[in-house]
Amino acid sequence: MAAATKTYEYSVRDRAGKLTSGKLEAANEAVLVSKLKQMGYAPVSVREAGGGMNREITLPFGNSVKLKDLAVMNRQFATMINSGLSLLRALTILAEQTENKTLAKTLSEVRADVETGQSLSTALAKHVKVFPPLMVNMCRAGEVGGFLDAVLLQIAENYEAEVKLRNKVKSAMTYPVVVFVIAILAVVGMLLFIVPVFVTMFDGLGGELPAPTKVLVFLAAAMKIVAPVGAVAIVVGTVVWQRIKHQERVRLVVDPLILKIPIFGGLAQKIAISRFSRNLGTMISSGVPILQALDIVADTTGNIVLTKAVREVQVSVRQGESLAGPLANHPVFPPMVVQMLAVGEDTGAMDQMLHKISEFYDQEVEATTEALTSLIEPLMIAVLGSIIGAMIVALYMPIFSVFDLIE
Repeated sequence: MAAATKTYEYSVRDRAGKLTSGKLEAANEAVLVSKLKQMGYAPVSVREAGGGMNREITLPFGNSVKLKDLAVMNRQFATMINSGLSLLRALTILAEQTENKTLAKTLSEVRADVETGQSLSTALAKHVKVFPPLMVNMCRAGEVGGFLDAVLLQIAENYEAEVKLRNKVKSAMTYPVVVFVIAILAVVGMLLFIVPVFVTMFDGLGGELPAPTKVLVFLAAAMKIVAPVGAVAIVVGTVVWQRIKHQERVRLVVDPLILKIPIFGGLAQKIAISRFSRNLGTMISSGVPILQALDIVADTTGNIVLTKAVREVQVSVRQGESLAGPLANHPVFPPMVVQMLAVGEDTGAMDQMLHKISEFYDQEVEATTEALTSLIEPLMIAVLGSIIGAMIVALYMPIFSVFDLIE
């Protein structure tokens, strides 16, 4: 029996780079792509024709391109370019083997643009939501200097260090957050389901309840209203926050407050300085001009206080001043950072000094998170035990005098 065929709609670029579309029958998508390649076309998109329920479904989550995906892609890209593979061949392989569907589709589009004669950096720059400006500009510098493979390797190392730093912070904060959530759920559960059972029993006994028990009964009654309203407020607040958290007017208020929080503010500052130093050092070592590097790095610090400071430093450097001098005017940069940058400028090893600063603050972040974890864990357990214990004592206080009430 002959294999059943399906009709597919496709978009391809021909050898002249012209985008064309059409329909073709094939047993499956793989066979169709093979046919198109044999015809000399570069497939851009393929989907089964017919519409309706056969329409391609894209989930609103789960396919975003993460920093880890970019790190893996750049390391593989650098290895293939360094091994002598052509740019088009390397992009084809990356698009085929990348697990992230969004990144794979984007790489196919980049390959199609490069095949028409565009530079890699120009093709990457068209996809601002996938490829950060730091990566685009470093690729442009690598293309001009003829060391694209080295630049791709630097990008991979930069992103791998960033991913490692984020994972350290996340792993250190996971336990306290989980304990905190469990504490909230335990308290809400007791107030909603356990306390009302005791309230019914107290009403049957009569008499005056102790003050702690009265407070607990009041909280249980209030929780019936607060719980659903609070749940809705949390969901709405989360959605609204996701939409407005990147707005400048919001960051101008929130980011300075974050830096003022005891302990955690210092941790946020160290993370931002580490990110600034790593990105700037990577771009300078890749041959990106200092003013252009500062312009890009300013938006990657993660805190608008550092962003404004870097912008002001950029203006000073454009006027002919040194980099370290203007940084001294901003308290967000510790004196050690300023002094190390001054030494880097004097010795001509600015990129190496920036990487040393980044490594130092990465170690500081790791030490701080470990110290916080060791301190927070017993505190959270003590707080959770105290809250649950107080509620149990308040529930059982009337029972201690139950015989008096019966008499």
